[in-house]
Amino acid sequence: MTSTTDAPTRLILQTPRLRLRELVEDDAPFILELLNEPSFIANIGDRGVRTLDDAVGYIRKGPADSYARHGYGLWLVELKETGEPLGVSGLMHRDTLPAPDIGYAFVPRHWSRGYAVESCTAVRDHALRTLALPQLLAIVSPGNDASVKVLERIGMSYVKMVTMPSSAEELQLYALEA
Repeated sequence: MTSTTDAPTRLILQTPRLRLRELVEDDAPFILELLNEPSFIANIGDRGVRTLDDAVGYIRKGPADSYARHGYGLWLVELKETGEPLGVSGLMHRDTLPAPDIGYAFVPRHWSRGYAVESCTAVRDHALRTLALPQLLAIVSPGNDASVKVLERIGMSYVKMVTMPSSAEELQLYALEA
């Protein structure tokens, strides 16, 4: 699998309907769209990505840097059948949490089709089995009931409210032990 500039993309996981692969710079148009969705900004936050160059920078400084430093990050979720990008799903390393946390976001036109549960189940299994992580965490904004349902469907349980150093907003912390 290669991008349009012949940069190799690394396949990480597959499910019956989905492929999860590392993001590459050619994914910038999709990342620009995803990060500017009103639902992304409301539930995850405004990343300040407004141009294709910003999106390339986001991929380089975020996911690509995480792949190099931690061996995981947010991966592009695409339909196996067509290669159409649906969203992102993967593992985040935050210095403020004691274990990696699962993260995901999908463009609204692909909501309510089970893609979040399917991709997050694969990410969960990869984290606990392949990477042998002893614990998997997730943080979610209060009121984001759809994300809470995804977390609960993949076996995660509410632990407590937490406040991240970069924000005053309290978030719900979920966990799953290996």
